[in-house]
Amino acid sequence: MKSVTKIISTVALLSTMSVAQTLVTVNGTAITQKDVDTELMNATQGRFNQVPAEKRAEFRKQVLEQLVSKELVYGDAKNTGVLKSKEFKSELAKIQNRIKKELAIQIWQQRELDKIKISDKDLKAYYDKNKEEFNEKESVHARHILVKTETEAKDIIKSLKGLKGEALKSKFIEQAKAKSTGPSGPKGGDLGYFAQGQMVPEFNEKVFNMKVGTVSGAVKTQFGYHVIYLEDKKAKKTRSFTEVKSFIEQRLRIEKAKSVMQAKMLDLKKSATIKN
Repeated sequence: MKSVTKIISTVALLSTMSVAQTLVTVNGTAITQKDVDTELMNATQGRFNQVPAEKRAEFRKQVLEQLVSKELVYGDAKNTGVLKSKEFKSELAKIQNRIKKELAIQIWQQRELDKIKISDKDLKAYYDKNKEEFNEKESVHARHILVKTETEAKDIIKSLKGLKGEALKSKFIEQAKAKSTGPSGPKGGDLGYFAQGQMVPEFNEKVFNMKVGTVSGAVKTQFGYHVIYLEDKKAKKTRSFTEVKSFIEQRLRIEKAKSVMQAKMLDLKKSATIKN
């Protein structure tokens, strides 16, 4: 186990290597980087990339330790006859039967759904009738630095004075990482894209009246004082039919599937033997 522990301690260094890279073998069974990554994504519901960078190495280490433990226990289970026991075979049969039924139902439902076709005429008719559904509000991509006092905000603004373009953006990101008390601070104050009305009124009013590539004055909200950098702006628009065609098709197919499935179930019940 000492050699296993040494390998585990170096797992953070292996994250940039091939996903098929073997991290450790347990009684001849390889545990790869891909195995660890899969477990991490499952454990975080696909959000491992949102885990703070300083914690990722520790999470990887923990997952690798868990996978090693599972292999050790599974190996001992095989060696002690668990796989040949009545209890194991009985439970395995139950699980296999349940999975077989669920999988068959899923494939059946997908085949029935695939049979449903929606004409281009119907797709266009839906789009023309529901265009407002595809309206996109004006949106902006902004960064901010949140501090407690107006003096702090003004000092930051002063440090950015005279800078333009990439120099301004880089300095702003640097200041955000160092001084912002908001949760976006470690990301350089990045708030991503957001539409009108998503932020508190004072912040919203200021950011939507800024020019791209500029920095605001000190903006006071209930959270403190903000210094805002406007990275990009998108005008409001209606998405084209081509852009949303596949979305409309999926929606109409699912809606039509409800009545198709109901009719199918009635037919199945008529031909089935169902006793109370």
